[in-house]
Amino acid sequence: MIWHYLVRRLFLLSFVFFALTCFAFSLGHLFPGDPLVNFSGISQPDDELLPILVQQYQLDNGYLQQYIAFLQRILQGDWGLSLASQQPVLYELSQVFPATLELVAYALLISFVLGVPLGLLAAIKASHWSGRVISTIALLGYSLPIFWWALLMIMLFSIGLGWFPTSGRISVLYEIPSVTGFMLPDILLSGQTYWQAALQDAIRHLWLPAFVLATYPTTVMIRFTRDAMLNVWQQSYIKTARAKGLSRSQVLYRHGLRNAMLPVMRQLGLQFSTLVTLAMISELIFSWPGIGLWLLDSISQRNYPAIQGGLLVISSLVILVNILMDVLHTLFNPLARKQANG
Repeated sequence: MIWHYLVRRLFLLSFVFFALTCFAFSLGHLFPGDPLVNFSGISQPDDELLPILVQQYQLDNGYLQQYIAFLQRILQGDWGLSLASQQPVLYELSQVFPATLELVAYALLISFVLGVPLGLLAAIKASHWSGRVISTIALLGYSLPIFWWALLMIMLFSIGLGWFPTSGRISVLYEIPSVTGFMLPDILLSGQTYWQAALQDAIRHLWLPAFVLATYPTTVMIRFTRDAMLNVWQQSYIKTARAKGLSRSQVLYRHGLRNAMLPVMRQLGLQFSTLVTLAMISELIFSWPGIGLWLLDSISQRNYPAIQGGLLVISSLVILVNILMDVLHTLFNPLARKQANG
């Protein structure tokens, strides 16, 4: 039954999170310096605070007790203090995480809107010159290093043509209070008299880094959609539908597109993890104030509590999205559901 599959996925998710917390906990001991500082972020506790912290972090006990105390602090939201700002790590993550999620979401949307139609066109026109051109462009885009592509786009569209800003999320001329953490919704909710100008400015800031970030997954979506459509087009039910007298367009929309999109949607979820990784480079080049830039700054500053928290959040998000997309693919794909049920 499908419930058995869901239980297995839930067990897998629990095991992976357990492994992630073990890794994050081990970093506190593997990083240079005092484990108390690496966990708490308090570099020079006084004589009165020191025994309290040692008791809180169970550092006078074995690793098992320390790990249990670590899990309790994670669940309670106590992720230590940033060595750079002395602000709670979880608070800083809540400030930068929405920016990354917004950038990744729009890049994923661009890759879907561009990649799927172009992939379908490349499959339909596989023997035509247009299909070969699309496949060639996808191969070239797949091979582009993102840092080189980002710098080229900045030189062309920002410095050369002046169409887009080179960095940031919004101009300093606009003061937008943070409600959701996502810039575009916050502008709509701000009620400011200049919200329309601020919205245009935020979109101009968002467009170039989102497009650069979407380049790689777009090429993957083109190639994957093309291959999925060509595979579906060779199936027996497609030939049966054609034999019944249905036109090519009717077969495409009634049978081909729906079956080809099932593996494509799963691939879309897999591209999320790739985007999160590439976002770190894109945020660095465009000075986008997201978790990637924040984590890279923390690494350069040897801000160990921040590194620990950032890696835990990014890894957990990637694994959660991948397992969720795998579950959705199984629920909506009869063949995958049959295989999952054994």
